[in-house]
Amino acid sequence: MHIGIAGNIGCGKTTLTRKLSEHYGWTPKYEAVTYNPYLEDYYKDIPRWSYNLETYFLAQRFQDVLDIAKSKEVIIQDRTLFEGVEIFVANNHDMGNLSDRDYETYMQLFRLMMSMVAPPDLLIYLRCSVPHLVDQIQKRGRDYEQTMSLEYLSGLNERYEQWIARYEGRLLVIDADHLDFENRPEDFAFITDKIDAELFGLFK
Repeated sequence: MHIGIAGNIGCGKTTLTRKLSEHYGWTPKYEAVTYNPYLEDYYKDIPRWSYNLETYFLAQRFQDVLDIAKSKEVIIQDRTLFEGVEIFVANNHDMGNLSDRDYETYMQLFRLMMSMVAPPDLLIYLRCSVPHLVDQIQKRGRDYEQTMSLEYLSGLNERYEQWIARYEGRLLVIDADHLDFENRPEDFAFITDKIDAELFGLFK
């Protein structure tokens, strides 16, 4: 089984992936952030490095999906292949950070990959407001994230909402603004209760 965690930068995807993997005994797949060779350059000069960064992410996520398809374990994934295209690439293209030529090349790669993979069995979307995202980004203190504009974060949030509204797969939406699922057990239990009900039909 493949479970994906979706959501904007700073919404808590990695934390929730870790906690759910520990709670259920699932195998986590984390997004390549700490060792991505383009990430710092990208935040310094987004138009110059957009195609490089997004293509790197696409290759990494495609490899993850291929590995997941071969596995007999339950895999929980921190950000999915689809978000790179539906959210970040589309946003960069619309903002002029990605040229039409690079966008079409990227989409050709994506369409080829999609002919070989399936969507997650369950997608969990962490919905957050921009002020909450900003607060979380400031708390974790990654230097390369501190220069992100509110316009950029807001654009991503709008695209997430549009994508989720038309998403056709199995979906669980969690409004996360007022949840602290890392430090408050009752908030984490709120999420696991929803997952239990969705996957196993257990209503608590």
